[in-house]
Amino acid sequence: MKWKLLLLVGGMLTGGFCKGQGKASIPDVNQHRSMIESGGMMVLGTWAAGNMVWAGIGAASKKGKTKAFHQMNLYWNSVNLVIAGLGYINAKKSREPIGLWESMKAQQKSEKILLVNAALDFGYMATGMYLKERGKRLESEQLHGFGNSVILQGAFLMVFDGILYALQSKNGKKFEPWIQNLDLSTSGLGIKATF
Repeated sequence: MKWKLLLLVGGMLTGGFCKGQGKASIPDVNQHRSMIESGGMMVLGTWAAGNMVWAGIGAASKKGKTKAFHQMNLYWNSVNLVIAGLGYINAKKSREPIGLWESMKAQQKSEKILLVNAALDFGYMATGMYLKERGKRLESEQLHGFGNSVILQGAFLMVFDGILYALQSKNGKKFEPWIQNLDLSTSGLGIKATF
């Protein structure tokens, strides 16, 4: 019994060290990308639903810029909830097996979308700051509250997209062992073989 336990624990430990030694299969990389996407949409949907409940209560019970803050959170997160739902469905959609090049294109597309989203997030926060400042100048509590909300939502999305990008980028690095033996030159594409 002791030997079986020792072999089991030893196998688990060496498996953890040796796991990164081989290539990840293309379907595994694709599945992990889909898992990151669906998990991200679950996080976004949970954030949106929680904000909508909080905002609904706040908008009904508050006044002035705090009410406007909650109203904008409600509007903003109703859109986030739709995006999260459609994104989750798309991530869970069964796909036909695809090869290396199509997988790499899909991976790069996911990463580029997240980078574009991060740029938009900066824009959201800048717009929120503009609305807040404009609200102060015009003495508009609604604009001030809307600005605070847009700043908050933009900041959340910046962190959210940054984390998803880091995860997707790490996943994309799993393609490196597949492409390290390819040689692209002006005369065409070749494969290097090492012995």
